[in-house]
Amino acid sequence: MVAVAVKVWHLPFVKYSLIAIIGIVLVGFVGENSMLAHMRNKMYISQLTSEIEKYEQQNENDMRQIRELNLNPKAMERIARERYFMKHDDEDIFVLSDDDRGPSTPVSSYEATE
Repeated sequence: MVAVAVKVWHLPFVKYSLIAIIGIVLVGFVGENSMLAHMRNKMYISQLTSEIEKYEQQNENDMRQIRELNLNPKAMERIARERYFMKHDDEDIFVLSDDDRGPSTPVSSYEATE
């Protein structure tokens, strides 16, 4: 058995094939510079790029709103009314909600008669 393994090992294509397979495994899957780590880093970069785009869009919206507040004094009043429900003394505010409410608990006849 050992003699056959030695004869097979001395064939040139077996040595080079085994070394090539080991090299491919090392380059592809082992170490911090492997192809697997490279693909993982590319995915992470694409996630970070999408976050950058999201924050840039948010920054544009905020800068537009700041310019509007600086140019238009009525804009501050509008924002205070919309976001913080501020009002003048002679006004009433009604807040309408679009929230879906779950099924309400049924009222027993005892509670209704009280």
